[in-house]
Amino acid sequence: MARNPDAIEREIERSRTALAGTIDQLAVRANPQRLADNAKTSVQAKLEEPKVKFPLIGAGALIAALLVRKLVR
Repeated sequence: MARNPDAIEREIERSRTALAGTIDQLAVRANPQRLADNAKTSVQAKLEEPKVKFPLIGAGALIAALLVRKLVR
């Protein structure tokens, strides 16, 4: 069944517009600065959790104490 050339052109134009929108969304999602900002925010949020924060403080204190002990000897 043959289709109207005008209808085919309109369908092609709709497809192009949809593809352009998809490419724009991918460009925004793959922006390196945005990815870095998201990673930074995620790490900061994780480090603020008490179950992560306090063991890290303890480990840092232990390492500092061992270094001081090593330097004093």
